Amino acid sequence: MNSIKKSYIFLILGAILIAFSPVLIKYAGVPGTVSVFYRLLFGTITLIIPFVISRVKSKEKLNSRGILFAIIAGLCLATDMIMWAAGIMASNAAMPTLVGNLAPLWVGIGAFLFLKERQTSKFWIGLSIALTGVSFLIIQDLFEPNGIFKGLILGLFAGIFYASFMLLAQLGRKYLNTISFLFISSLATTVFLGISMLIQNYEFSGYSANTWIVFLIMGIMIQAGAWFLINFAQGYLPASLVAPTLLAQPVLAGIFAFWILGEELTLWQIAGGLIVIFGIYMVHFAKQKKKAL
Repeated sequence: MNSIKKSYIFLILGAILIAFSPVLIKYAGVPGTVSVFYRLLFGTITLIIPFVISRVKSKEKLNSRGILFAIIAGLCLATDMIMWAAGIMASNAAMPTLVGNLAPLWVGIGAFLFLKERQTSKFWIGLSIALTGVSFLIIQDLFEPNGIFKGLILGLFAGIFYASFMLLAQLGRKYLNTISFLFISSLATTVFLGISMLIQNYEFSGYSANTWIVFLIMGIMIQAGAWFLINFAQGYLPASLVAPTLLAQPVLAGIFAFWILGEELTLWQIAGGLIVIFGIYMVHFAKQKKKAL
């Protein structure tokens, strides 16, 4: 199996795993910043041994430009996660995740302006359809006076920083291998989240055993596992393709939230999910056709 095919498989698996993240954050029942801090902390600890092994095998020094990209990417991801987690706790698991995944719009524009990636008309049509599906998913909730609007606003701003992280990851992966970039960016994100906890006066201990188990699951399976798969894919696939594929996350998150948290799916959400999937298919089709040409 070549690297491109492997990247597609890893990207899909990573998208499925991270779809559990908003549900687990809500399920933990603690401030959002606390959940994402421990997700990053345990995830980063998990990556220490693979990172050390990678450095022992490599005879090259870490590229300073790649390290800088990883640190800045970590700051962007920390800001994204703080806003996104706060939105989840203010509303529900699905809505901030949905709006946060408007990031492909910013990624597509950023990749076009800064990375010189030219997109076909079918790519933009597919992306527009996917974003229309996301809008379809949230439109009903705009009229509900139960904190949804606050969650949407936080998710919207989170998406901008998430897009910045995706673009910086693509740049950084040109100078660092998957494990090195993932470890350094995760470490930076953990530090920035820890500083945020101190500023917000959140406690670092005193949580239940079940909550600690949720922290471990998020750290090992999602932060270390899922993001390794996604970062690997970012090394071979353009950001403007990775981001639309990750639009499947809010659809899956809505399904998982229904199963685990009892958050019901409406006909609007089901229809919107189908539109998102169709848009993602069009984006993949456009990129494959472009490569064939």
